[in-house]
Amino acid sequence: MPIAVFWPSYGRGFRSKCPKVEKKCGGAQVAAPIQMIVDCYTCIWDSPAQLGRVGTHRAQRADNRPRPGDHPPHHAGTEAHKTASKPVDTSIVVGFKSLYLEAEIPDKLVADYVRQDPERLIGFCGIDPANPAEAVRQMQSARDELGMGGAAMSPSAQNFHPCHTNAKTCYEAMAGLDMPVLFHSGMRNSPECVLQYGQPVLLDEVAREFPKLKIIIAHMGYPWMHETIALLAKHANVYSDISWVLSQPWGAYQALLDAHQHGVMDKLLFGSGFPYTSAAHCIEALYGINHMVNGTSLPAIPREQLRGIVERDALDLLGISTSARSVPSNGTSGQPLIDDDD
Repeated sequence: MPIAVFWPSYGRGFRSKCPKVEKKCGGAQVAAPIQMIVDCYTCIWDSPAQLGRVGTHRAQRADNRPRPGDHPPHHAGTEAHKTASKPVDTSIVVGFKSLYLEAEIPDKLVADYVRQDPERLIGFCGIDPANPAEAVRQMQSARDELGMGGAAMSPSAQNFHPCHTNAKTCYEAMAGLDMPVLFHSGMRNSPECVLQYGQPVLLDEVAREFPKLKIIIAHMGYPWMHETIALLAKHANVYSDISWVLSQPWGAYQALLDAHQHGVMDKLLFGSGFPYTSAAHCIEALYGINHMVNGTSLPAIPREQLRGIVERDALDLLGISTSARSVPSNGTSGQPLIDDDD
């Protein structure tokens, strides 16, 4: 029996108002068109060395198979990103900064790339709350001068508790700037990363204290995916992307079924996790997630809900608009949200 594969449109804003067209492609039935596809988690870097001690560590595997979070690949440049992002309408490119790991994917690197195709790319600045005053200034500059749409943090890779006072200073500024925050809350394989700070349940207090702050938990909070689902059900301002999750099909099936049974599939956002994998691979894996339970008594995840993850307009949910990402012509920002003495 042929597999039905729904291939994305090319070009932002393409909607399913056009007549349905079907064709055969490599033995698979292809149905088109569909709605906007937003890849909510991709990264670029010039060299893995920019990831600091994460970039120099290589996990030892008995089967020698690469896994997301292992030694970073070298093919993470802009040209590789352009090729991998062709199946989607918009890609979020996430920056990274960790004083603890001596790592930085500079905002300028991300912003320069986004400027090449601002209709299809959105930058998130990577901030470190170790110096909250500097982090707030960086966010202001990222929004006002570089046109970035959000910010990214990694408690485990930056060695901070998500409810630390310094972090809360940053959350308050993000809420004031209308910038969503993405947490790299999943497992990091570098020995230096502080795994306990990556637990999604630690974000419960953050979501309660800052209800207007849009929170994205990357990788469904792996390996604590059930904690993430509980937060999605509890808080209206919390979302999660599925990047990296599909590299482990059985775990992905269990997590997605749990999300379906808890009624939070509408809080899940599509993410590929480039450069560890590609959007095309993840879309195919997501639509095929039920294959492993065919012929068993295990429940299938409704296909329309899987399709909803791929087609969800994450930009609208997160409050990211084209106008909000425009760089001011004068290149100046407003008044700082934090004083140097704070």
